Amino acid sequence: MTILNDLVKTDDIQNRIYTIQGKQVMLDRDLEILYSTETRTLKQSVKRNANRFPDDFMFQLNNTDIETLVSQSVIPSKSYFGGVFPYLFTKLDKSINNIKGNSYGK
Repeated sequence: MTILNDLVKTDDIQNRIYTIQGKQVMLDRDLEILYSTETRTLKQSVKRNANRFPDDFMFQLNNTDIETLVSQSVIPSKSYFGGVFPYLFTKLDKSINNIKGNSYGK
């Protein structure tokens, strides 16, 4: 991995942070893009290393949350998620290194 791959524009990150259930979060698909890793790898890493993350670090959207995002025009429609309930990640500033450390090269 090169230094250039580690650089992410601040605007790219800020545009991917949402407030859901009163928490600042990022969608699993956005982390996939920012950190060039699959969403399943992110989720597996957190589940395998649960003791390294806060209890509320990762949670799954429910139908009500998705309907709220659509009504607030955050996403165009429910089909945006492809029929699955995505996971959300919070407290990223404290925990993203735990994800990166466990997802790359595995």
